[in-house]
Amino acid sequence: MRLFVLSLMVCGFLASGISTAQTLIDIPGGTFVMGDAKGDANEAPKTVSVAPFQLMRLEVTNDQFAAFSRATGYITDRAKEGWGWVWPGGRWTRVNGADWKHPQGPDSSIKQLGNHPVVQVSGNDAEQYCRWQNMRLPSEMEWEFAARGTDGRRYPWGDARPTQSKPHRTNLGRIKCCAPDDADGYLRTSPVGKFPANASPFGVLDMAGNVWEWTYDRFPGVPYERAIRGGGWGNNPYCLRVSYRHGNRPHYGLDMVGFRCAADKE
Repeated sequence: MRLFVLSLMVCGFLASGISTAQTLIDIPGGTFVMGDAKGDANEAPKTVSVAPFQLMRLEVTNDQFAAFSRATGYITDRAKEGWGWVWPGGRWTRVNGADWKHPQGPDSSIKQLGNHPVVQVSGNDAEQYCRWQNMRLPSEMEWEFAARGTDGRRYPWGDARPTQSKPHRTNLGRIKCCAPDDADGYLRTSPVGKFPANASPFGVLDMAGNVWEWTYDRFPGVPYERAIRGGGWGNNPYCLRVSYRHGNRPHYGLDMVGFRCAADKE
């Protein structure tokens, strides 16, 4: 069953008065099976229900986060601590000077990446941005429902695994974790909304690949970690499944993790 795309709502930056607009998509309430019997142990299927809510159509970009930083003077966790996690190849590496303006360290820049998703933002940073927008982070249940709908699909677009051949569905890697790969045209992040063929049943884009996304839920069995979803530019199709779950400490920032905001339906 193919779900229909609900009406879009353009929501300005209410708290700041900035004219830049962000499209929110109305997600109806519903009941669905969350998880994947063929996935990891923490993906055991269960039937859950979500109330109606709204979700940003795209991930928060560098330009949008810069507007927040200018308006509020907010300093991110990584900027305060002076380092961030980077995947230069082989393993996650603590790099001094890595922050949202310098995703891979002091020699990197977002100068030409304004429409790419912001990274090196912690779960705490993401929460602060969403509050500034009079929004919040989505729950895991909301995130998965918005990504898959009610028909049990494994990816936002259906059951077909994404590949590194044209036409590309999304920005992804070749191994479970992790490696930069430019077969889809982008070594790391791509512009948000670059691959419209990855739309979810509700028209939400980039919920598989590009960057992982923070949720506000704790990761199961690890109370000091917060759940992230969606997989990123360095992950293979297994990690891009809508049910795949991973966790990170909420003050961590990584060059493969960003976010989008949700809002309660009025």
